[in-house]
Amino acid sequence: MLVESDTPETNLRPPITAVVIVDHGSRKPASNEMLYRATEIFAAQSTYSIVQPAHMELAQPDIKTAFRICVEQGAERVVVFPYFLSPGRHWSEDIPRLVIEAARPFPDVEWLVTAPFGLHPEMSSIINDRIRHCLEAANGQSAGQPCDVCDDSNSCKLNRGSQAPAADV
Repeated sequence: MLVESDTPETNLRPPITAVVIVDHGSRKPASNEMLYRATEIFAAQSTYSIVQPAHMELAQPDIKTAFRICVEQGAERVVVFPYFLSPGRHWSEDIPRLVIEAARPFPDVEWLVTAPFGLHPEMSSIINDRIRHCLEAANGQSAGQPCDVCDDSNSCKLNRGSQAPAADV
């Protein structure tokens, strides 16, 4: 039974859902660029029409800006995905606090913060892929193809004993 405030269009369709992928943020532009690339890849492969990157701190856009952009694009629900490996204080306290602040001007917008990567079943596959690629690069078997992280750095080199890696860490 429809009550006066209910309309068929709001009851029949799911809310327009946006995704904000949030990392810590860095003073290093290359680190922030990786989040932008990850967000673009996710947006291209997902069914969500609104996907925004955000940083907790140190870089823009911050969570408040990304949340606002989502709402301006029509989001009625905002799902915040912490681009973190483990559930720590940022996941359990900092990000929810920042999302509460971001959502305050939009009382009709639903939101939630998802779990980070954690022990997702695909993590072992990702770890194995990284190890395999770096060992191939170190042994000259990668056909000169750097991974998305190493690019042209010297990260995938075998070292002995206390020998320091050549890459800038």
